[in-house]
Amino acid sequence: MAVGLVLVSHSGNLAKGAAEVAAQMAPDVPIYAAGGTDDNRIGTSFDRVMEMVERVREAGAEAVVLSDLGSALLTAESVAEVLDGGVTIVDAPFVEGAVAAAVAAQTGSSASQVAAAARTAIDAFAGGSADAADSADDTDHPGGDSAATDSTADTAAPATPAPAAAEATDDHEASSDVLERTVTLRNSLGLHARPAAQVARIVADHDAEVTINETPAASVLALMGLGLTGGAEATLRASGPQAGDVLTRLEEEFENGFGED
Repeated sequence: MAVGLVLVSHSGNLAKGAAEVAAQMAPDVPIYAAGGTDDNRIGTSFDRVMEMVERVREAGAEAVVLSDLGSALLTAESVAEVLDGGVTIVDAPFVEGAVAAAVAAQTGSSASQVAAAARTAIDAFAGGSADAADSADDTDHPGGDSAATDSTADTAAPATPAPAAAEATDDHEASSDVLERTVTLRNSLGLHARPAAQVARIVADHDAEVTINETPAASVLALMGLGLTGGAEATLRASGPQAGDVLTRLEEEFENGFGED
């Protein structure tokens, strides 16, 4: 089943802004902002959250809900208790988690996988590696109940591409199964959010394991955490049945700057 996001915040502007940022990464994912009270003050609204969750469900998708502060989480859990399934609440950094979740949803991940992707933002937010879906007992709350853990790393899906072009070396085997190429980022902004999401989506579309500078290329937040700016070189490595294909596709995107001037 498809997945949509509901972003619950005490501030209407914050919820809308986070939804706008996440939508840049995932243009095909329904993302709804549920911020502020019914009279547009700071706070949360049960009815507003319920309305946005129902919009996701009416679109035939399962709702993954992220919230900013404690009472927003309580409001979301109250909504989930009223509804008969189809809602997963996840504890994750609000903006970073929304971006990671949107990218995962764009690639067709399940609700539990989308929740796991959102939780990887905890590590990225703290400055660690964004491969946190494999790390320990984070919890999400399907239907408001206590939850299950997921070990699924975040997948990717982007919207608008970004800059980065490439000078590629010839393929060579770093081991009997691993292909390697070197690319150079030619744009001033480097591997920021949109190109990172584009890379992750390309990786998700291929049967291959890919790293960039030894960082999993399926994770948008991990790629952003590399801090690669214009002029930096990056080492791409891939293994698996479509290793050559995915490296060629990535090289093309780096070469054309991900469609950005």
